[in-house]
Amino acid sequence: MEITAAMIKELREKTSAGMMDCKKALIESNGDIDKAVDILREKGLASIAKKSSRIASEGVVEAYIHGGRIGVLVEVNTETDFVAKNEEFKVFVKDVAMQIAALSPKYVTREEVPEEEKEHEKEILREQALNEGKPEKIVEKMIEGRMEKFYEEIVLLDQKFIKDSDLKVQDVLNNIASKIGENIKIRRFTRYEVGEGLEKREENFAEEVAKQMEQK
Repeated sequence: MEITAAMIKELREKTSAGMMDCKKALIESNGDIDKAVDILREKGLASIAKKSSRIASEGVVEAYIHGGRIGVLVEVNTETDFVAKNEEFKVFVKDVAMQIAALSPKYVTREEVPEEEKEHEKEILREQALNEGKPEKIVEKMIEGRMEKFYEEIVLLDQKFIKDSDLKVQDVLNNIASKIGENIKIRRFTRYEVGEGLEKREENFAEEVAKQMEQK
């Protein structure tokens, strides 16, 4: 059975498990959502769903500067100040700041993406598919798949984790939250780049940041 992005999204909403974990569970359950939920619960990957409703009002604001050229401020919230001082949590927050510096997301979650921006992208993708000569009956499915790539580029939680491309940032967040036992949320971030918006020579700062993370 074909595992669609819509099925993965539904399972993710039900369990708050990571995208890859949801996909694997759906493959294992042959597309049965309820069985996939049970599989994730058995593996302890759905436990974060209960925690996600709890208020996370503590946390930290992390600042990261790369070479005096890129600067990031990111706020990551926890339920207690105790967890905010946890070393693994601190490493996670630092990694998130470096992720933002390297891959320049625009939003934390896909829910934050304005509807008009989504619709504009869908229209572009629709025209691309039609120009490629694709039959109209499969264009919508193609758009759905290509929108996932769109979100992967601009949404922080949907991006591939820069330290492990097999994981999404959401997966890493879920793993640390399950391990620590508290709700953790990336609330907001701001990214600055010297000369941003001005005409300047091309420099691949993202590649520099990625290499720095690989060395850690």
